[in-house]
Amino acid sequence: MTFDRADTDFDPSAEAARATADILASTLHGTARGVVVDSPPGAGKSTLVVRAALELAAAGRPLMIVAQTNAQVDDLVLRIAEKQPDLPVGRLHSNDSDPYDKALEDLEQVRKSAKAAELAGLPVVVSTAAKWAHVKNVEPWAHAIVDEAYQMRSDALLAVAGLFERALFVGDPGQLDPFSVVGAEQWAGLSYDPSASAVSTLLAHNPDLPQHRLPVSWRLPASAAPLVSDAFYPYTPFRSGTGHGDRKLSFGVPSDGSAPDRVLDEAAESGWGLLELPARHTPRTDPEAVHAVALVVRRLLDRGGAAISERSPDPVPLTPDRVAVGTAHRDQAAAVRAALAGLGVSGVTVDTANRLQGREYDLTVVLHPLSGRPDATAFHLETGRLCVLASRHRHACVVVCRAGVADLLDEHPSTEPVQLGVTVKFPDGWEANHAVLSHLAEHRVAWTAP
Repeated sequence: MTFDRADTDFDPSAEAARATADILASTLHGTARGVVVDSPPGAGKSTLVVRAALELAAAGRPLMIVAQTNAQVDDLVLRIAEKQPDLPVGRLHSNDSDPYDKALEDLEQVRKSAKAAELAGLPVVVSTAAKWAHVKNVEPWAHAIVDEAYQMRSDALLAVAGLFERALFVGDPGQLDPFSVVGAEQWAGLSYDPSASAVSTLLAHNPDLPQHRLPVSWRLPASAAPLVSDAFYPYTPFRSGTGHGDRKLSFGVPSDGSAPDRVLDEAAESGWGLLELPARHTPRTDPEAVHAVALVVRRLLDRGGAAISERSPDPVPLTPDRVAVGTAHRDQAAAVRAALAGLGVSGVTVDTANRLQGREYDLTVVLHPLSGRPDATAFHLETGRLCVLASRHRHACVVVCRAGVADLLDEHPSTEPVQLGVTVKFPDGWEANHAVLSHLAEHRVAWTAP
């Protein structure tokens, strides 16, 4: 499917409903052992997982759900319980002292245990991949749903594959690859590379499995979806579920003419803003760039931002909990937190791209991964990292970056060794970075020290 951006007949709700119906038909009535669903940011992965879980339970098929973190597990359990309060759900947890969200204590239909045998017979049992890997000597579940499947390593899938007969794999192929604490070069190109994602390995061995995709992002505004789709999902394009007039960001306090205020006004108007500092090689925790990020957030809150969207026709205050700052490294995030605290700002989420995956905010401020760097490493060119940072917002994204990144990219072509048998990830980080920078250049505001 291709999308014509001028196509006014495109009905996002109808397209999303049609895609969901096809996915559920393949899952409930297909004969393949696996079904793969690709999803862009904010396309409703969790909503699909919950709906599929409820339909499988209604069809009398015992179901296990595999998520990648405890937070994801608890969120799914809460969502399932909210949608169908009378459905018994099992929460398989670890033996830690605080193994699950305390909100589950108030749900009578949720049975919690560290032993899978004690949850046997329940229609739905949910846990992390790490916990499922320790489950032995149980009757296999008829079905499994693997959430955030692109963030699951193939060795983790192998560890749980014997627990189910058929599975639905749901994930975002544009996000960060699975994390590994050891080098995996010795397995590169091999069919059993344990560091590869569960989906890539699954499809390498089973290329005929049904593959679907969700065609609409309900998070990204109409100003962001075309760039994110073109830069990171060139072969699986998607559209925003909203139009250009459906969301509006405004400020109760007029601009004071400073660079932070001007870039905020540009972002409110166009959805994007680039606050560009002078070109310079800096330490990773560039004090001037960190200060600029903190000032943007401070001014955003001081100016009384308010958002209008399809969720509410009345202006909703842009509170600190609806704002996030994204960085590439933890020390950068720590420096931004300290700078915000120095300006009296609290309640704003500040974290790395890895930890911001799956989360959603009204406005984000991003410290560009290549800002101030003397080189362009594979870590900083990782497409998933920039994709995550550029796709967390519902209204606008402000990028803080030193000038010269485009030149840096041109001067440092990829020097990574070519591995035979390794599928080339497309688009690569070089191309994606250039696409994003080219678009941001249209919304550039030069930094002037206050």
